[in-house]
Amino acid sequence: MQPLRHFLLALQFFSRIPVTGRLAAWVGWSPALQRASAGHLPGVGWLVGLVAAAVVLACHYALATHPMLPWVAAVLSTAATLCVTGGFHEDGLADVADGLGGHLPAERALEVMKDSRLGAYGAMALCLGLLAKVVFVALLVQIDVAAAALLLCGVHVLSRAAPLVLMRALAHVSKPDASKTLHIAGSPLRWGGVLTGLLWCLPALAAVYVYLGQATVLALLLTGTVVTAYLGWRFQRRLGGMTGDCLGATQQLCELAMYLVAGLLLAQYVL
Repeated sequence: MQPLRHFLLALQFFSRIPVTGRLAAWVGWSPALQRASAGHLPGVGWLVGLVAAAVVLACHYALATHPMLPWVAAVLSTAATLCVTGGFHEDGLADVADGLGGHLPAERALEVMKDSRLGAYGAMALCLGLLAKVVFVALLVQIDVAAAALLLCGVHVLSRAAPLVLMRALAHVSKPDASKTLHIAGSPLRWGGVLTGLLWCLPALAAVYVYLGQATVLALLLTGTVVTAYLGWRFQRRLGGMTGDCLGATQQLCELAMYLVAGLLLAQYVL
């Protein structure tokens, strides 16, 4: 039952899905439990992806061949995922853009990233990120609705494995009194957590392989690897490690890159 506790704790931390009352009391909390729950982040991605896919399929059922279907589906599915997660990772992307957008020293960049106010770089990154997500999802829906629904599930899972790599490889550099993710990423993620995340990813990879082929699987894995490696190098060079905001930014940029690459690849065969 311990893995279920870890999953529910991850759901409580990484989403707006309520885990309250007797269920929350049964799950419990401790720093060790919180750290162990991090490996279930891709599992939370399954729920987010299923919500996004359900919205896309519902829009397809309601609008059928209407020319506005791709855009309506993309906007509503993106909005649905924001409601489920509370924009948790998008907030990290905006904070990282504010901190690393200029040429600030590491200490000052960390202070800026912890400031709740949104700066110019953060606003630009947030707007461009959401716009890009809508466009890329609309592209997938226009190519093939079923493939779009499958990829929404798969990418939401796989992109949430990327932060686990950084949590294993990089040190957490936020001050203890300024970090909301200290209990999650304050110490390197154990290999057991990485393995847990991998196990959550395997069904997504299998589904993409069966329905969209080996080339799509390899493209998604290569894209995620390249983006994660680059961001890890960038965070280490600029900050000396990573913060919770860095993890959110990594998830978002991997998600966007995977949508784009999958869309470009599918377009070669369908359009």
